[in-house]
Amino acid sequence: MPSGGGKMQLTFELPEIDREATRNAVESILDKYRMYLLMDPEDNEPKITSTFKLVPSAPSNQFHSSTEDTAIKKIDQEKKRKDFISRIQRAVNRLAYQERSIIINRYFKEDDIFDYEVYNQLGFSERKYYRIKARAFYKLALILKIEVYEEEAKGGEAS
Repeated sequence: MPSGGGKMQLTFELPEIDREATRNAVESILDKYRMYLLMDPEDNEPKITSTFKLVPSAPSNQFHSSTEDTAIKKIDQEKKRKDFISRIQRAVNRLAYQERSIIINRYFKEDDIFDYEVYNQLGFSERKYYRIKARAFYKLALILKIEVYEEEAKGGEAS
């Protein structure tokens, strides 16, 4: 123990968030959300082949037909997709009204729309729109735990 009876003071600094990398991460997630809504997984249809195999029937689930494998894979992918969509919707619903309205109008509508169209529709000045959008992205990054810190960005470039 240190002599003198003085208090030991702990200090630490929070790492700085890399704004551009974080913005890119959020934009990527929102694009993925839009694609998941549009996605119809036809690429997992069972394959039709001209060869036949004789597989002894077994009481275990050791042997699956390609149709069973495809059905299982489809169900797993669909569950992941629905979980992802639900997670993004819950995160957006936690935002303030103006932040939520920007995200929904800009990223969740079927038609591609530009920022200037959104801020004109919502009646925001360009400056106010980008300020609110930046705050919404920051909050979404923290809610979804996808924020990128300066140290991570530098470390990623160096390796």
